[in-house]
Amino acid sequence: MSLSHVALRNLLRRRLRTALTLCGVAMGIAAFVALVGFAKSFEAEWLKLYESAGTDLAVVEKTFLNTSVDGSVGGKLRALPQVASAVPMIMNLMDLTPEVNALVYGMPADSYELDPLAILHGRRFRDGEPELMLGEILAENLGRKAGDSLNIQGAAYRVVGVFRGGSALEAGAAIMPLRQLQQLADLGNKVTAFHVRLHPALAGQSEQERIQQARAAIEAALPGLKAVPARDRAHNNQVVALARSTAWGTSLIALLIGALGIANTMAMSVFERTREIGVLRALGWRRWRVMQLILLEAAVLGFVGGGLGLAGGWGALRVLALIPATANIGSISISWLHASEALLIAVLIGIMAGFLPAWRGARLSPVEALRSE
Repeated sequence: MSLSHVALRNLLRRRLRTALTLCGVAMGIAAFVALVGFAKSFEAEWLKLYESAGTDLAVVEKTFLNTSVDGSVGGKLRALPQVASAVPMIMNLMDLTPEVNALVYGMPADSYELDPLAILHGRRFRDGEPELMLGEILAENLGRKAGDSLNIQGAAYRVVGVFRGGSALEAGAAIMPLRQLQQLADLGNKVTAFHVRLHPALAGQSEQERIQQARAAIEAALPGLKAVPARDRAHNNQVVALARSTAWGTSLIALLIGALGIANTMAMSVFERTREIGVLRALGWRRWRVMQLILLEAAVLGFVGGGLGLAGGWGALRVLALIPATANIGSISISWLHASEALLIAVLIGIMAGFLPAWRGARLSPVEALRSE
């Protein structure tokens, strides 16, 4: 009889306990798949936001706590030979109605970041006017169209256009003149960042060299500021970091519960099978083989629970894709890398949770184990 056959038989002998343990593992893996997968999708949407506009760099404060930049540095930034265009922008999460809050972007009417947007109805806003444009998803949620009025924090703004963007973070957002949002948020002449589009690379210059030279020139000309590549900005901005840490934190708690379930199951299994382990030891099984058997059972629990968790996580992603607030951010597909990570984590949890019971079972004396009732 093979080791795997013995392990499977032992798990099936106590089907209710095994099923409950699998449920615990599956819940932890499902949380990991759904939450971490959603956080990755969210990060990908941020990257699309920059790539669709052709933004190469974001110029922000060096300090972590101060995220505002003085708008007066724009002139120095545009004067650098590497810079093709540099536009100030503000990003703010605001309550547009008592029921709906959304990202609101502020930027000049001539910003290159508006060029990729497809205006579905109406027109672009004009600088200096109390106007704004709504992404198509936000317009639907608010029940507004071009020509309607929207009251924000006691001020009336006219919806002049509805647009479709290259990212879900635009489809569910509003865009208004930079100065209007500065007044609304009481920012004075401060902006969140300057988004920079660089000139094409020179002959013989690599893309990395183009970015690095521009960063060095910007940071030398503007002490106290740093130029962050668009990909790094999408990966490390505070909103994405918060989503990522929340996803991992919640997932780790759920995974810990699953690990405790496996540890409890294997500990009870070793306790109930003390006499059986004694027989195996008397028949010539070495300690490492007994330990291998128990660890194999724990790994099988992790692997099967991980498979069930993948299915549960995929179902959770489908639910997120049906919710209007997250429909354009979440993806119902699970990459092979993410699925492999989930299964590997499940198996490792099983092995780590089963190690102590396996070590205890392997140390049992054959004589003492055979005396056990």
